[in-house]
Amino acid sequence: MEPPVGVWVDAGTQIFFSYSIGLGTLTALGSYNKFHHNCFRDSLIFATVNSVTSFLAGFVIFSVLGFMAHSQGVSVEDVAESGPGLAFIAYPEAVAQMPLAPAWSALFFIMIILLGLDSQFVGVEGFVTACVDMYPRFLRRNHNREIFIAFVCIICFCIGLSMVTEGGMYVFQLFDYYAASRILMVVATIECLVVAYVYGIERFLDNLQFMFGFQGNTFNKIFRKVVKAFWTVLSPTYTMAIFILGCVSYSELTYKRKNFLYKYPSWAIGVGWMLALISVILIPIFMVQRMLVTPGTFWQRLRILTTPHLQQHQLRPNEDMTRTVLLETEFFSDLQNGIEEKDVPLDPLITPNDETKSIDVNVQTANGKDPESFSKLLGEQNGSSPV
Repeated sequence: MEPPVGVWVDAGTQIFFSYSIGLGTLTALGSYNKFHHNCFRDSLIFATVNSVTSFLAGFVIFSVLGFMAHSQGVSVEDVAESGPGLAFIAYPEAVAQMPLAPAWSALFFIMIILLGLDSQFVGVEGFVTACVDMYPRFLRRNHNREIFIAFVCIICFCIGLSMVTEGGMYVFQLFDYYAASRILMVVATIECLVVAYVYGIERFLDNLQFMFGFQGNTFNKIFRKVVKAFWTVLSPTYTMAIFILGCVSYSELTYKRKNFLYKYPSWAIGVGWMLALISVILIPIFMVQRMLVTPGTFWQRLRILTTPHLQQHQLRPNEDMTRTVLLETEFFSDLQNGIEEKDVPLDPLITPNDETKSIDVNVQTANGKDPESFSKLLGEQNGSSPV
């Protein structure tokens, strides 16, 4: 019997949460590595261990469910429950029927606690690291970072506290079904497209090879072809396909137990969709905001915003500057302030030809506010690809 579409969608979504893809946690933790650390090797080890652990957990769970079904004289589907009901209801019932039940119960709940703590560590660290990197002048002073972490943990604790009340399972299901849902596939798809077609897949591959220090032309060619195929085609196609299948198989949230079926009211469904959209709605909002504050015509704004803005140390040897906007380090903060004031500092945007070499001198005198140099840049970049 072929499993329903929803099973494949749930499996694909679970992979993303199991690997913490698209959540920012891997990026945050990886930022603590040394520049030439071989995270490619770490990724292979991480994926292998995670997959083996999933297979092992599957054998353990279904062997226990089979034991329960055999003891009660029913089929497995009659004793199995999906979601939190499996971990907190069905599985404890099975453990209680085993020999040395207290020992197995203690080990099981210690495992659950460790899994929860581990998830909280990386989840909080991913969010906090992003905030600290955005506002380093404030959060890296004195003990502001520690105070901020405590504030985040208190907020998370208050939200989680609502899930351990008498009706907490209903709140948990709402968060789990919508906030931790297939909407993550949209975020992952956009990430793939931005890296591959805006930042540039060739530039990205050059960055990887430079950091990893790979040697050997044959290995490098295979590595580039495989990574390029995944980032440009396979990964965005897979994630968007999972999202579309999720939309096709979507049904409003219900809480099903053995003895009853609870249907969530319309206002609860609305709250759930609000939770789902919070993680993705900022993407179009910031896209529109950047388009509004950038000067020029629509196509000029689009060209500037879809061209990588790099600092001097981020440039590759023989960098094609017609596809890159250079940000002088000393003017980077001015650029951010200028965008917010709808007055972009324009002189740091240079192209590598004789006419624009003088712009580097003008930066010292014009303070990056010469509209003519910006117009010159747009004129020189006409027809160039943002990739």
